[in-house]
Amino acid sequence: MELGAPLAGVRVVEFASFVAGPSAGLALAQLGADVIRVDPLGGNVDHRRWPLSTATGESLYWNSLNREKRSVALNLREQAGRDLLLELATAPGPDAGIVVDNAVGRDWLAYDALAARRSDVISVKVQGRADGGGAVDYTVNSSSGVATMTGPADSSDPVNHVLPAWDLLCGQQVVSAVLAALRRRDRTGAGAQIEIALADVALAAVADLGWYSEAAERGDRVRHGNHLYGAFGVDFATADGDHVMVAVLTPRQWVALGTATDTAESLAALADSTGSDLSTDEGRYAQRAQIEALLAPWFAARSTSDVHSALTAAGVLWGPYRSTAQVAADFAANPGGEPVLARLDQPGIGPVISANSPMRIDDAYSGTRPAAALGADTEAVLREVLGHGDADVARLREAGIIAV
Repeated sequence: MELGAPLAGVRVVEFASFVAGPSAGLALAQLGADVIRVDPLGGNVDHRRWPLSTATGESLYWNSLNREKRSVALNLREQAGRDLLLELATAPGPDAGIVVDNAVGRDWLAYDALAARRSDVISVKVQGRADGGGAVDYTVNSSSGVATMTGPADSSDPVNHVLPAWDLLCGQQVVSAVLAALRRRDRTGAGAQIEIALADVALAAVADLGWYSEAAERGDRVRHGNHLYGAFGVDFATADGDHVMVAVLTPRQWVALGTATDTAESLAALADSTGSDLSTDEGRYAQRAQIEALLAPWFAARSTSDVHSALTAAGVLWGPYRSTAQVAADFAANPGGEPVLARLDQPGIGPVISANSPMRIDDAYSGTRPAAALGADTEAVLREVLGHGDADVARLREAGIIAV
């Protein structure tokens, strides 16, 4: 029997910009929820965010994060537009009344305003800081301490990474919050007011790794460049000038690395001369520079293809370095090579590289659907969810509350 998508029938109203909230909405939609994204007329502040398509000028970012959702655009400067958003967020139904937003400081969308219309509403609000202050991924990362741990060993300058990791992690916290609150409501009938601060997500994650406790005991960690901390792992250059990343986390992987590179005897001699137990993470970490020096000539003397083949055959834990352009080119040459990726025809842009949900449910990927044009579903949603007739829709059009 076909069970269908796990969240089929669940309706979520999303009023959020940038990455955390929209990434949560995308994940919920990929699980089958009907996610209705609401934007102001003309688009929210992220509607034109880079990267843009060189062919059409449309935002690749916006159209990627907002696929799978329905799009409603309202004049939120007017009370009538705000009322429509509140009505959508609190519309009846056992699997409705769920809103995800990052509208901090907008009292008209506060939990009390929602709960006054529906007592069991589930409200998940993304904030910058728990005290109400503003923050984004890049300011949160800088204050978490991670930027001072990242970068070349011979530099003391902070290094930002380009991945909005805290935003993406926050988005998954939002998904967890929605599912937990929905489960509780199903059991007790109670709604939920949930607030998730981006800064809290970052601080909690770093604390959960033990890094702050380490700093309290030992002070700031010395930078290691591309070396792993507490184990052996580093990148090596091949004869072609490419790089591969090698990591050793188990005794079996250590033996495999010595076998693949014909250095088992040399590594044993290093262990004897230094008195280090290279079968342990601690021993390999302490001798990481010497191990790297012993292994580097083997990589430098071989082509990238030969290195890949030898490492794979021996069971070494390794990965190639690829630019985003190389990933795109590899996908074009072999679309099935990375099955989580998918080619998608995005209206207004053309063919793009999209993605399925990384969750494989019943051994299948989710599939992917394009983003709707801004406001494309406004009238349909008002009719379907709120029961507005043609006269109501025409009146809202004439009043400038919805777009023509």
